[in-house]
Amino acid sequence: QVQLVESGGGLVQPGGSLRLSCAVSGSIFSIYSVDWYRQAPGKQREFVARITSSGSTDYVDSVKGRFTISRDNAKNTGYLQMNSLKPEDTAVYYCYQAASWGQGTQVTVSS
Repeated sequence: QVQLVESGGGLVQPGGSLRLSCAVSGSIFSIYSVDWYRQAPGKQREFVARITSSGSTDYVDSVKGRFTISRDNAKNTGYLQMNSLKPEDTAVYYCYQAASWGQGTQVTVSS
């Protein structure tokens, strides 16, 4: 059974930074892509970023140049470095791997 646990969310001012982590157990972490999604209040969950098993990355246009996705296969952990945060980045952020979701971590960008 795959389990994903996100951490690193919180309250940050506009322009600030946060790094989210996604610790994965129960899967062969290195062979699967790691995705990050987010869901803002009243909106559908949306794709944010992906890193493949080979390290290729993809981002939604709204975060390109501000967010960086990475992974550490030795630690079975994925990361999302978020810089230059904006109020519209406020959402619950979820990681996804091997058809499984984490519980989410809240990110709030507000002054």
